[in-house]
Amino acid sequence: MSSFIDEAFLEVRSGDGGSGSVSFRREKYVSRGGPDGGDGGKGGDVIFVSRRNLSTLAHIRRRAAYAAKNGKSGSGRRMCGKDGDNLVISVPPGTRVIDITIGKTLHDFDRKSEGEEWIFLTGGRGGLGNWHFRTSGNQTPTHAQSGKSGSLREISLELLLIADIGLVGMPNAGKSSLINALTSAKSRVADYPFTTRVPCLGVLRRGEQERIIADIPGLIEGASEGVGLGHRFLRHISRSAYLVYMSDLSDADPIHTLRVLKKEIELFDSNLLKKPSIIIGSKADLDESGAKLDLLIGAFPDDEVIGVSVFSSEKLEQFCDRLFNLSNDNL
Repeated sequence: MSSFIDEAFLEVRSGDGGSGSVSFRREKYVSRGGPDGGDGGKGGDVIFVSRRNLSTLAHIRRRAAYAAKNGKSGSGRRMCGKDGDNLVISVPPGTRVIDITIGKTLHDFDRKSEGEEWIFLTGGRGGLGNWHFRTSGNQTPTHAQSGKSGSLREISLELLLIADIGLVGMPNAGKSSLINALTSAKSRVADYPFTTRVPCLGVLRRGEQERIIADIPGLIEGASEGVGLGHRFLRHISRSAYLVYMSDLSDADPIHTLRVLKKEIELFDSNLLKKPSIIIGSKADLDESGAKLDLLIGAFPDDEVIGVSVFSSEKLEQFCDRLFNLSNDNL
């Protein structure tokens, strides 16, 4: 879990073009051969590629500077220099490339971007060799072009997890236990707040259907203002198609807890409240009479509210049925 990285800062450079060559034919019995300097090779491009087998930016974190290869210089006999190798940077879907200087998103790899290639910086053009500069008045040109320099940019990469369903709740609401019970995820579980330090993805499968579920670390009051790394956690909710709000039925006041949760999400981005959602009362086994679940249902009459317990296979199956009945229009 500690290897999950959702932000990286990079300096990237495309390759310089190679210089053109100044050369003249030198063959036996040809004392004054004409110009035959070849062109320089093009500098390598900087290309981003989206790969679905990646779910973190950890493979990029340790390198702050990236550069494509420079083109090679031309040579005699009109031989062109080799083009510089492109620099290919693989990123997971959900990654945004941001220009640090102006704070503008340059490209956004969405959930359907598997294999998408985006050329960010083009390598410098190779210079022309002296063969190109011969004229009727100058049959022995002694100059060639230098290659054009590549481009240098400072950028940040920001990963927003792409999931069908985002689990959001206060610390210790039971999100990790639920995602572990439903999927093959191995989110850390313990009976104290802030067990989950980083987002976790799990895949719930039934036949050929699947639902990708994100366990977002617990939010606290003030999260919308950055308290408890709130901004870093909240932004992962924005890419989820559906939200599942979790309120712990073992809390003294699960209604207040849920209201605080929704308020923090509204303060961060009011549009998130427009996403289709479900409310679940977690740890329903600790609400034996069902009184707190009934209060939760009564407090949110416009929402779908269901009780879930990881210790009840029947309740888990009902919850799974509900997730697989979600409309595919938003997925």
